[in-house]
Amino acid sequence: MTTTTRRRVGIAGALVGAASAGVAAAALAKRYAVGRIRLRPDTEASEPFGELRGRERTLVTSDGVALHIEIDGPEERRSSGGESESNDANDPRSGRDHEHDAELTIVLCHGYCLNLESWHYQRKDLRENYRVVLWDQRSHGRSQRAGADDSTIDRLGQDLAEVIEEFVPGPCVLVGHSMGGMTIMALADRHPQLFGEKIRAVALISTSAGKLAELTLGLPAMLSKVVHKVAPSTVSILGKGGALVDKTRHAGSDIAFLITRFIGFGDSKNISPTVVDFAESMIRATPTEVVADFYPALMNHDKLSALDVLDSVPTAIVVGDRDWLTPPDHSRAMAAALPKAQLTEVPDTSHLIQLERPGDVNDALRDLIKRVEQ
Repeated sequence: MTTTTRRRVGIAGALVGAASAGVAAAALAKRYAVGRIRLRPDTEASEPFGELRGRERTLVTSDGVALHIEIDGPEERRSSGGESESNDANDPRSGRDHEHDAELTIVLCHGYCLNLESWHYQRKDLRENYRVVLWDQRSHGRSQRAGADDSTIDRLGQDLAEVIEEFVPGPCVLVGHSMGGMTIMALADRHPQLFGEKIRAVALISTSAGKLAELTLGLPAMLSKVVHKVAPSTVSILGKGGALVDKTRHAGSDIAFLITRFIGFGDSKNISPTVVDFAESMIRATPTEVVADFYPALMNHDKLSALDVLDSVPTAIVVGDRDWLTPPDHSRAMAAALPKAQLTEVPDTSHLIQLERPGDVNDALRDLIKRVEQ
């Protein structure tokens, strides 16, 4: 082991050790805090998170990764009763849904460490009147794991192109949250010809065109620089010990609850504990190795030049004003590059805006769809 490697391992060990000491010292406070939160009235306690179903499909990408797809909407529920007909990629029904003549399809692309269930409220709203295609991005949710070399934003953009080719027979609107928005930008970079006739509009939610490595995460400047300096090697080291780290993550669900609530949601006084649990369960279900594989891709993401492609279609940009992970400045930069885009900043809201303020996101999507339909 080289001196540099020993130093990195030492830093990672120090961080993990400090975290463990902090957990032990704050155990009682943590239990008290979580207990108080869970005792509050919970308006979303009966919400059927993870229970919405459409037709399940499987797409094997050009590089051999099986992606989980769900197709929802009035016609799908009438013809299938919400039950899956086939998961077999060789079954002709699992390819292009030629029996449907929907005028417009809404394609929902989820974020980093989440899955298609993160669109619960948007799916619930849109499925009543529109054909909706949801998919788990590679290595997330029920899609197949990909190797580290194939865990890139450009590859996600190609995956989206193939999803559209197979499951979107007519025009569509693309909606992306966080990494899902980056996926759309990568698609624009690689397949600009799709925007206009095929892709009629785009919604970019809590996302960024680049420079994520410069985020302060709400920390003082000097501390932020230190975090960014050690984070890549620390994430890589933790990823190599993913199985052990995952066991620790599952054991520390109360801690994860508090972290998710603090970072993912802005208005901490009113957010439903059930919603926080739902978000945390998706994050916890994402293997640490996957987190580590995609981390460099997120930090190196730079698609500002690809935004010119989106200027040809109606574009909505939505962000919470307390988003630390993809701050409002990043959305404003995208809006500056897209003069025709409509920018919505939602007050007292953070990164998981589609779960925290579903009404605001749904209103923005419906307004965007109306612009397309008109």
